[in-house]
Amino acid sequence: MNMIGSFRKWRNYRRTVTELSSLSNRELDDLGINRGDIGFVARNVR
Repeated sequence: MNMIGSFRKWRNYRRTVTELSSLSNRELDDLGINRGDIGFVARNVR
C-alpha cells in the first residue's frame, strides 16, 4: 500500500472512532457496539 492509501485508511479510522465516540452509550447499544469495541469496529470498516 502506498503512502496516500495508508493516510486515507488512517483518516477513515480516525473519523469513524471520532463519530462513534460522540454517540451516547444508549445509541451505541442500539447499534450493538460497546464503547470498548469502537477501535475494533473502526479498524474493520470498509
